[in-house]
Amino acid sequence: MSFSSSAFRPSPSALLEVSNLHAGYGPIEVLKGINLAVNESEIVAVLGANGAGKSTMLMTICGINHARQGRITFGGEPIQNLPPDEIVCRGISQVPEGRRIFPYLTVRENLEMGAYHHPPDLTLRKDLEMAFATFSILRERHRQLGGTLSGGEQQMLAISRALMARPRLLLLDEPSLGLAPIIVAKIFDMIREINQRGTTILLVEQNANMALHVAHRGYVLENGQIALQDSAANLISNDDVKRSYLGG
Repeated sequence: MSFSSSAFRPSPSALLEVSNLHAGYGPIEVLKGINLAVNESEIVAVLGANGAGKSTMLMTICGINHARQGRITFGGEPIQNLPPDEIVCRGISQVPEGRRIFPYLTVRENLEMGAYHHPPDLTLRKDLEMAFATFSILRERHRQLGGTLSGGEQQMLAISRALMARPRLLLLDEPSLGLAPIIVAKIFDMIREINQRGTTILLVEQNANMALHVAHRGYVLENGQIALQDSAANLISNDDVKRSYLGG
């Protein structure tokens, strides 16, 4: 597909910058030299079909998958191929596709796992209160096993667990997957609120309409390469994006 886009240059102080990133699995190269930047306080959406490389990109940023080539900087420091726990300590948390909560731990225990690298002091209590204030249903369910929650409640728990690490950058992988429209709307309202509180967000999402209405900018990823980058408003009005991702 042929796209036209406005060039974007990252701020000299970009919080996250991905340069010429190559990654894959075994003999398969999934990411083929992508370049992407997220500036402080932005929500940046990444759109693309299944298999485009979106989840691989997030997994490589957070250190679960190794970069084969290229550079990832966070806060001006290289982080490619650091251990995942070190990347969390530096300020990046991921909410993975499929949520991946701990089903046999309670809601509260799941949240506490998100703060594992913080000392168990009053800060933990404050962060728990923030999680319960963000998603009040979690307070009601705090003694309930994570695996007994509904899909929407599990997504709320997964987001709150990631926020317990106090990230500067939150990676969200398909937060609307498998959820009813009314729950999706609530999740995206909270994504906007979390950003307004000061957390920068990189959002991977197949629901392009919802993603672009909450994001400041966006990228289109096709076959492991960036095919388009632009402001969210321009992407919404782009005819090719409409046909391919917005049902227009």
